[in-house]
Amino acid sequence: MNRKPLLLLLSIIACLAIAVVAYVWATGMMDSMYAYRSPLATQPPAPGAPSGDALTRRVVFVLIDGLRTDTAADPQVMPFLNELRSSGASAIAHSQTPSYSAPGYTVLFTGAWPELSDGPPMNLEYEEYVPWTQDNLFSAAQRAGLATAISGYNWFEKLVPQDAVAASYYTAGEDDAADQAIVAAALPWLHDNQQALTLIHLLQVDYAGHHEGGPQDPRWNASARRADDLLRAVVGTLDLTQDTVVITSDHGHIERGGHGGPEPIVLQEPLVLAGAGIKPGVYGDVQQVDIAPTLATLLGAAIPAAAQGHVLTEALALPTDALPPIQAAAQAQQQGLAAAYSAATGETLDIAPGGDPVAATQAAIAAARAARARSERLPRLLLALAVVGVLGFTAWRTRSRALAWMVGAAVIYALLFNLKYALLDGRTYSLSSVASAGELIAAVAMNAALAALVAWLVLLIALRLYRQTAAAAAQATLNWTLTTIALVGLPALLSFVINGALVTWTLPEPITYFLGFLAAMQMLVIAAVGLLLAGLAAIVGAIGSRRTRPASAAAAV
Repeated sequence: MNRKPLLLLLSIIACLAIAVVAYVWATGMMDSMYAYRSPLATQPPAPGAPSGDALTRRVVFVLIDGLRTDTAADPQVMPFLNELRSSGASAIAHSQTPSYSAPGYTVLFTGAWPELSDGPPMNLEYEEYVPWTQDNLFSAAQRAGLATAISGYNWFEKLVPQDAVAASYYTAGEDDAADQAIVAAALPWLHDNQQALTLIHLLQVDYAGHHEGGPQDPRWNASARRADDLLRAVVGTLDLTQDTVVITSDHGHIERGGHGGPEPIVLQEPLVLAGAGIKPGVYGDVQQVDIAPTLATLLGAAIPAAAQGHVLTEALALPTDALPPIQAAAQAQQQGLAAAYSAATGETLDIAPGGDPVAATQAAIAAARAARARSERLPRLLLALAVVGVLGFTAWRTRSRALAWMVGAAVIYALLFNLKYALLDGRTYSLSSVASAGELIAAVAMNAALAALVAWLVLLIALRLYRQTAAAAAQATLNWTLTTIALVGLPALLSFVINGALVTWTLPEPITYFLGFLAAMQMLVIAAVGLLLAGLAAIVGAIGSRRTRPASAAAAV
């Protein structure tokens, strides 16, 4: 019985099946990331009581979206911010992935990392946002009898519970004109002095990052200088002997512009506090989740109930008897968070007694999460090892010169794809260089198709497919396609082991998850292009076979 037609049919079915599975997996990875919800979503910890009297008359929070630490520290670009830095308290705040604006806003005002904050882990369209389910700085201020105001991007209109906001101005604009309007709307509130907490959200630096070439373009510094001038106008309305101004950003930008990934420059933000209640000094590294508890303490409001950070007491000018109540409030807040986390996840937390209650509670949450993740990874690891073992055994059993060329052509594909992706296109292996899902899909499809075509041409010449029969040439092409998919799919297999097939109860490790997503998209394209190339190989083989037939017949005579 001739098994060659059956093998050819099975190879075609395998490529079609891989294409379908890769499509479902890639879209599922993307959709599940957008759909992620915190384990605290439906069981938030209950708010606690304030820790003491306010240290300031009011806090004006100036959020300069997308501002990098190096830009903020440059006195030639932002002279007024650096004046405030020299007379106030400053630090470098560190954030976590996903380093997009919507999760960053949520961290800043809930004090909880994206995994627990229940804010959107990815940026959404305006109409898709819903109010925060977790306690936040605006709600805490309202419970303390304090009025709040927001002037900024219209995402805050959907994210912040609007019953906690007394005055507001929202815009869909992101450029200098939008910033001018934002500040113009906020200045009357600052003159009236009716709000204890006012958020002024400036957007043009982030706009320059996305639409004007990023930090490598001169327009970036120009936008930062204009934001600095607006900051000067805002602070000019304040009495810093009674009022406090806080300046920070939600994330940074890579050189070409963009954010979302784990690059260090993206996960660092400037933090400057000046005015009443602030002890001047340079305080090194802090966490982005420390900002909300610190501002709550300045306002005399309760620490947001899901907060995972510290009150930066070292940067506060505290009365001698103020520290013990703050420490007691932080401990009570962490106890409430731990109880809510245990109830929501079913995990028992082993919290070390004594010492820093925030550090101990967060270490216990991290340990419980890691233990659960390890237990789930073991069966996935065994399955992945079995897959790799089968592939390795198959390659050993079928080792030949042809297989060596197929592996070599698969390596050529991988080199060409990554050369084009990383060096020529200047992309990162993270979300930071992704302008949109559609743009990434189009780029990966184009690069994968071009790399596959060039690698196949190498195989065509090396194995002389043009001298083989149509069926043999098609089969060789399909074998190469499956070999290339096996090589390219290794990062997807690694992501499966570490993160699971989809995002479920916890956010994924960002680098391996992105590499897995990139691999799944490539597998889809390679399978589809491989089928087309198999058809082309059959045509080439058929033409070549006709040309060699007369010579063979003459030799036989």
